[in-house]
Amino acid sequence: MNKKIIIEAAIILLWTMSPPVANWASDSPKSSDTEQPAKENVNKVDTVLNQLNKKAQELTSYQAQIEYRFIQPLLESETLRKGVLYYEKLGKKSKLRLNFQTLKQEDEEEEKYIEQYIVLDGACITRPSYQFKGTWIVHIDYEIESVKYYQLTEARDPNKPTDVFDLASRNFPMVGFTKIEDMKKQFEVTLVEEKKPEPEDFIQVHLKVKPNSVYKDDYIYIDFWIDKKLGLPAKVVAVTTEEDMYQINFIKPDINKKIDSKVFEFKIPEGFAEPEIIPLKEKGEQK
Repeated sequence: MNKKIIIEAAIILLWTMSPPVANWASDSPKSSDTEQPAKENVNKVDTVLNQLNKKAQELTSYQAQIEYRFIQPLLESETLRKGVLYYEKLGKKSKLRLNFQTLKQEDEEEEKYIEQYIVLDGACITRPSYQFKGTWIVHIDYEIESVKYYQLTEARDPNKPTDVFDLASRNFPMVGFTKIEDMKKQFEVTLVEEKKPEPEDFIQVHLKVKPNSVYKDDYIYIDFWIDKKLGLPAKVVAVTTEEDMYQINFIKPDINKKIDSKVFEFKIPEGFAEPEIIPLKEKGEQK
């Protein structure tokens, strides 16, 4: 199982949202008839993204069951992890935790497999010979009794906070909760037209990776589906440059409901190996 995408983030959802994005349409006072359909499509994209951005900005907490599927067509391999995602935003601070609880491989029986990912914003990791400040993802694997700290950013200006979703999303394909302006910088954004005559419950957004995107070495494209009723992503599908696929489903979400603060606390179990620290400057070693 390729751990890079899972470990380098965790959600991904995954949080100080940007203000509504500007319209993509040209400011030219006149346009030809052939340009009009293209402008209408751009306006539709902006409308959908602005509505999504508004809903994301309003999030103070988010909790959902999560299904995380990794498919390798060439190897005819598929694994499915299930768990729970927690997110909370209090003022300028945001928290994120992902608890995987089970694992299913191919046709085998689903089994208990506990992995936890916690985003630590503004943390200081200290060891006898060094000290690192910044944002980290802590990965706790109960199966092999290991703990790893992956640094996502160096210390940042506390007056210019960045949501944990934005930080994690570069390494974990949970788009739609992140800043819309960043999305438009990294992807060509289009809407997938509904094929059924009756209205569907979801809006499909297609993100084609731009040549200079930070995602160019990881993905070809990412699609996500917005639940029309909730106004937030319900599903994400990402196809990698190696033609593997990641599929994430968010199930039974609870939005802006109080989450016990103890959810975001963690303790390294006794008997586990000494935590491995992977600073940002060594990020290339993860690949």
